[in-house]
Amino acid sequence: MSGAHTMHAVAQSYLAERRHLGFALERSGSLTLAFARFADANGHEGALTSDIVLRWAKEEAQHSDPFTWAGRINVLRPFARYLAAQDPHTTFPADSPFGRGHRRLAPHIYTRAEVVALLTAAGQMAPIGGMTPTTFTTLLGLLDATGLRISEALHLSCGDLDNREEQFTIRHAKFQRTRLVPLHPTVGEALRAYLLVRARYGGMEPTAPLFLSEKTGRALQYQSVRSGFRALTAGLGIVARGGHPTIRIHDLRHSFICRRLMLWQAGGDNLGNAMMALATYVGHINIGNTYWYMQAVPELMAIAGNRFEAFGNKLGEVHHG
Repeated sequence: MSGAHTMHAVAQSYLAERRHLGFALERSGSLTLAFARFADANGHEGALTSDIVLRWAKEEAQHSDPFTWAGRINVLRPFARYLAAQDPHTTFPADSPFGRGHRRLAPHIYTRAEVVALLTAAGQMAPIGGMTPTTFTTLLGLLDATGLRISEALHLSCGDLDNREEQFTIRHAKFQRTRLVPLHPTVGEALRAYLLVRARYGGMEPTAPLFLSEKTGRALQYQSVRSGFRALTAGLGIVARGGHPTIRIHDLRHSFICRRLMLWQAGGDNLGNAMMALATYVGHINIGNTYWYMQAVPELMAIAGNRFEAFGNKLGEVHHG
């Protein structure tokens, strides 16, 4: 293709149009551009074909399994519809050649000892004495203490923190919704300590990013966080529990939600009201996403089973009394 009509150029135009309409397209945008680069590098010209899509899904996938391939194909479907509207010769894999591309695996629930080990390792990242160790310790500690999504944390600006009220305003939540997140006083204290370090590396105006990259002096990007997380966890020896092969940053959010539910379950609280509050706090649009943890996490299932057994025994006592 000529430079103006490469697959990469077309993908960039597509993503620009979608983002103009309000779609964030962070992961899907990255994968769409990755596909476009793959297509151009392999000499693909003309209309999109099923063959180049299937080759990319299998050859470029980090994990060689049908579920990953299926997920990558699903990401490209909107882009394929966009291309088909411009070129009727566009083809795309029909149905699901690799099976389902969506599933929810049981998460890894961090123990408190694992979180301590994680934060300790973050504090020892290079360069010692620089901003990176403080940034990673604060960022990971914030995710553990609030259950924020990593994307929400990385989009925080200095002006989003209200020190007087001990709360954050989350302005870039999923589906671009805004919510308030109250903070425990110890979290507020840790953030203020971070800001003293942060002030030495860049402006603190309200619109300035809260988390900076020490290398670039600009907003910390997810790719850098993911690379740093993999490096600092490599020697910790934490064995992943659940359905994923390795521990993940997002499991800190899962762990926060599960710890809260376990406390309420063990305390005999009214889960109906508690679930509504928790769903609002973590930004779940559908409360079913919050209830999902009750059947996905063995620890929660065990507590629920024990409560049901105790309830059944109590009914039996009443019946035989």
